[in-house]
Amino acid sequence: MMTNEVSHTQLPSRPDYDAIAAWIKPQSKVLDLGCGDGSLLRHLKNQLNVHGYGIEIDTQNILACFENGINVIHSDLESGLSGFGDDSFDYVILSQTLQAMKNTEKIIQEMLRVGKQGIVSFPNFGYWKNRLQVFSGRMPVSQSLPYQWYNTPNIHLCTLHDFEQLCHQLQVNILEKRVMNGERKLVLLPNLFGMLAFYRFSREPKTD
Repeated sequence: MMTNEVSHTQLPSRPDYDAIAAWIKPQSKVLDLGCGDGSLLRHLKNQLNVHGYGIEIDTQNILACFENGINVIHSDLESGLSGFGDDSFDYVILSQTLQAMKNTEKIIQEMLRVGKQGIVSFPNFGYWKNRLQVFSGRMPVSQSLPYQWYNTPNIHLCTLHDFEQLCHQLQVNILEKRVMNGERKLVLLPNLFGMLAFYRFSREPKTD
């Protein structure tokens, strides 16, 4: 029989999960978009006792969520988040899915409608090894971009500078940024040496 109880056994540490968890307050309400098998939400429940839901379209991943004790909703993110009211969650997370979205602007706006804050992570196309492969005439294949050009789900790859410019255009307030290369946090030239980028953001405050 299936149960929603989550095991509190220690899970293997994942630097990307830990980076997201560092920004989330205990017992927060969390919505994970494109949650996959629910591993991130399970990590947040174990570490922070969050109250969370996932949204996922793949049937096998939905079954895996149930096995992980994760509340999951079967839905296509491209259709929006109309099932949720304004400010329903403290945080809305889009982890390594932004680059696969057809309507990037819409999903960011929807994240900040239903959530007080948004958190995204994505592979940095500006990483120097990606630039080198493009310079040599090939589409990049790397640890953070493991697909070939003909089977990749990624349709909107971007650099750190690209994402920050989009946030400016959408009047999104970037609260914190973290750029990592494996387990290492980068400060020097992150758009060149960073493989994976994390941003925490909110709506810009309204001015009279």
